[in-house]
Amino acid sequence: MKKFLLLAALFGAGLIQAQAQQQASKKPLTHDVYDSWKGVGSDKLSNNGQYVLFNVDPQEGDGALYIRNYASKAMREFSRGTKAEFTNDSRYAVFQIKPEYNKVRALKLKKKKGDDLPKDSLAIVTLENMNVVKVPRVKSFKLPKEGSNWLAYQLEKPLPAKKEAAKKEDSKTELAIPEATKTEPAKAAAAKPAAKPKQKKSEGTELVLRNLQTGHEQRFDRVVDYMFSEKGNMLYFVKDELDSLHTAGVYAFSTADLKVMPIDTGKVTYKGISTDKAGEQLAYVATTDSTGAEIRYFNLYHWNKKDNKAVTLADTLTKGMPAAWMVSEHGNLRFSEDGRRLFFGTFPRPTRFEKDTTKLDEEKVSLDIWGYKDPLIQPMQLKQLSRDQKRSFLALYDLRGKKMQQLATLEMPDVYLDANGQADVALAVSDEKYKVTIGYDTPTRKDAYLIDLKKGTAKQILKETRGYPRLSPQGAYVYWYEPTDSSWHAMNTKGGANINLTKGIGQAFYEEDNDVPALPGSYGAAGWVEKDNAFLVYDRFDIWKLDPSGKKAPENLTDRYGRNNKLRLRYEQLDSEEKFIPADATLYLSAFNLTDKSAGFFRDHVSKTAQPEKLVMTPHGYTSLRKAKNSDRTTFRRGSFREYNDLYTSDLSFTNLEKLSDANPQMKDYLWGTVELVSWKSTDGIPLEGLLYKPENFDPKKKYPMLVYFYERSSDGIHNHRVPAPSASTINIPYFVSNDYLVFVPDIVYTEGYPGESAMDCIIPGVQSIVAQGFVDDKNMALQGQSWGGYQIAYMVTRTNMFKAAMAGAPVSNMTSAYGGIRWGTGLSRQFQYERTQSRIGGTLWEKPMQFIENSPLFFADRVKTPLLIMHNDQDGAVPWYQGIEFFMALRRLEKPVWMLVYNGEDHNLMQRKNRKDLSVRMSQFFDHYLKGAPAPKWMDQGVPTLLKGKDYGFELTEPQVSSAPKE
Repeated sequence: MKKFLLLAALFGAGLIQAQAQQQASKKPLTHDVYDSWKGVGSDKLSNNGQYVLFNVDPQEGDGALYIRNYASKAMREFSRGTKAEFTNDSRYAVFQIKPEYNKVRALKLKKKKGDDLPKDSLAIVTLENMNVVKVPRVKSFKLPKEGSNWLAYQLEKPLPAKKEAAKKEDSKTELAIPEATKTEPAKAAAAKPAAKPKQKKSEGTELVLRNLQTGHEQRFDRVVDYMFSEKGNMLYFVKDELDSLHTAGVYAFSTADLKVMPIDTGKVTYKGISTDKAGEQLAYVATTDSTGAEIRYFNLYHWNKKDNKAVTLADTLTKGMPAAWMVSEHGNLRFSEDGRRLFFGTFPRPTRFEKDTTKLDEEKVSLDIWGYKDPLIQPMQLKQLSRDQKRSFLALYDLRGKKMQQLATLEMPDVYLDANGQADVALAVSDEKYKVTIGYDTPTRKDAYLIDLKKGTAKQILKETRGYPRLSPQGAYVYWYEPTDSSWHAMNTKGGANINLTKGIGQAFYEEDNDVPALPGSYGAAGWVEKDNAFLVYDRFDIWKLDPSGKKAPENLTDRYGRNNKLRLRYEQLDSEEKFIPADATLYLSAFNLTDKSAGFFRDHVSKTAQPEKLVMTPHGYTSLRKAKNSDRTTFRRGSFREYNDLYTSDLSFTNLEKLSDANPQMKDYLWGTVELVSWKSTDGIPLEGLLYKPENFDPKKKYPMLVYFYERSSDGIHNHRVPAPSASTINIPYFVSNDYLVFVPDIVYTEGYPGESAMDCIIPGVQSIVAQGFVDDKNMALQGQSWGGYQIAYMVTRTNMFKAAMAGAPVSNMTSAYGGIRWGTGLSRQFQYERTQSRIGGTLWEKPMQFIENSPLFFADRVKTPLLIMHNDQDGAVPWYQGIEFFMALRRLEKPVWMLVYNGEDHNLMQRKNRKDLSVRMSQFFDHYLKGAPAPKWMDQGVPTLLKGKDYGFELTEPQVSSAPKE
């Protein structure tokens, strides 16, 4: 026995030693690992569930496409595969192959552009044996939705040598006339060099239609647009004009009898081709206007295979077309499900102003006139200019009754249809009367109208609703969530009354955690049951089945199981094309435990009385659940902080989970970390939660520097995997944890009128509760946050000296000037933000001036003793750049240690990878200097003058020439 215990002790000691050695061999993350860290995406299941494909791509460089055969468990890798699709019959996979990243980069360094760069190739894989056919220089491809055997792909423009050869071949074939048929004048003309038709540069390229079974191909030149019918029985395409002998046109190709049918030729421009479900009708718009005018007149055309004749359905003179209106070239053409109606777009002909040729450009005035009666302020008008220029108003053409009806108008611009476009009603929703209040009155008020498609009349049914009314799938009801009474409503479209569906339930359907001074929103809806018989909506935990007629009592579909177990249950739509939920449907529900943050899937039923059945529940995050169309095979993503969100597969029982991808096996070589849920109480006694990230080799006897990052609430994301990646604006938590930092992410709740103080009341006690555990170096703590987080940091450093350093991205520093500013990304006034949403003041500047001042860090800049790094970019469309400038200039004048990073041409968060990499290095250098005593980099200690911009980045670490300590 003693010998056994001795062996066990030796084995245990050996295991501990092996684990210690393994941990000792791990290395901390560095900034140069980002490019190789991979992501999984674009996963798809074949309809029969036998195959799955997915991409594994690095953040920068060449990725790969993988195709897995479930039966044989064989996995095939295809380098640089992208945009992959399965055919409807599950026999083939088709995808494009990108050029090698390094080759393209090398050519770009040689200043090569456009056609000089390598192009994508096309790959066609026979799944049964994984045989591959490749086609070079392919621009795009399309597969029919339901039909099989056919593939269409469009080639890039031919290379110059091939282009010249093709041109010679065209002259031999298309322009040649047999000698015997030539008349004498023709023979005389042939003796002289013929005048060549004037050619223009065609934008079209060759389109290839391939039979996947036989490999036989049909080719069509000069194609600029193409589409399959849903069943694959027809291929429609548009040709571009080349010269007088090769005009533009619309064509149809029947895949049944392999015949090309010219539909319409000779016009200048064809646009918007759209086909009906059966594939035997086509609609398009076209014009004969070749003037190049800014506004050209288009007509709406219709063709059907039976008659093989294109007819004009609508132009400026069509009965039903509003006076001085015209067909829009930008409208979305759509047939109803039964093919009896065609929906299209119109718009009022704009007033034409002739170009003033009597003045030079430098003599013309460029002016925006801001008027208080403008429905939208000038910045919003400018932001929406392109959209407004392309705006179209919905109209319909009754193909059987041969009648046009205008649905949308200037007063009712937004019109919504039922799911199939077959109901006799449409719904118009308009905020036109209330647009002047956009920017401070939120949610915006709206009026709603029912349009009778038989009578052509409109009737107002709602006035000044704060909700978003929509039509049920069959058009039997209008439904909406009304914020003013926190209830779901429905109204029968055949003259029914407004029914409050949730009033008598005694359960909240509004967001219970809402803490902004605005009407709370809803938890959303799962959708409608078939035939519009029931409407499924969410409360905080459960799903309710509501009778839109109001006759049946509301039913808790999930039997209060969610509320009783603190589970948030939500419907997973497994059919991406689902228009309604079948009456006998089995529902698959995502589940999230609000107490321990575990997640998984449950099963329930629409028509059966039974509690939800747990299928899987683990301490992970689950996302992207998909199911094969004709099989119970599923795929989904599962991960945690320590596990990348790899792709998994299972059947619908979720009892046999199998991991398909292993995107980042290199994780085992790096120090990672752990995350745990922590709790404390705010200064006001409110229970709070947060996340504490610790280094992998955490030693509770050591003292660690700590970064505190926050926004609003983040604790529900405890199982979110965070990929090492260059920063768009915030700290990369894995990087800092791997480099021996603690990272604390506290939740924040807010009191109206006191956003800055609320942040202090929640964050400071949370930090103190972590410090009290004894492993935090409380002399070396720092703050970091972006946008709203950046504002809270700017506020906090004027109120506490607890932190050694802070980094604030895009902070609002002066609420009085920010209140009157513009969100340049949208053109919106910023007033709504302070009165009703995130900034939470709850009133206007003139109603609550002192609260605007008290919550503005700028007015207390003299109190700052914390070194501050600001990032505020010169094209920030959310928080005006001048907010960062105001705070920087104040701190600079006060001789406080402050730096501001301004990435030229960048928005609120960095988009360009080169800039993200740069920011990541600077943030780590900043925090390492203040929290770990590392030497200051040159950019902090000496600065980088404009003369050296783009040449010297100042990353070199130097012993500081001046003290970095804050001034007292």
